[in-house]
Amino acid sequence: MTPDPADLTASDYLDGAREMTAADRPYLAHLLAEEAAQRTTDPGTAAGIRASFPDPTTARKEND
Repeated sequence: MTPDPADLTASDYLDGAREMTAADRPYLAHLLAEEAAQRTTDPGTAAGIRASFPDPTTARKEND
């Protein structure tokens, strides 16, 4: 891994998002995917990334 986060690519962030998904860390996966989407120049690709890693805090249901 590079010591400078500015050197990371969208692909690097997506790899991290997949690792966090596999580790059952959906919020971290979402944050990494969001960074990947922001580093992507194609709006369609960015939308696909965001759809693949939705924000888990908006999908939570409250239980009484």
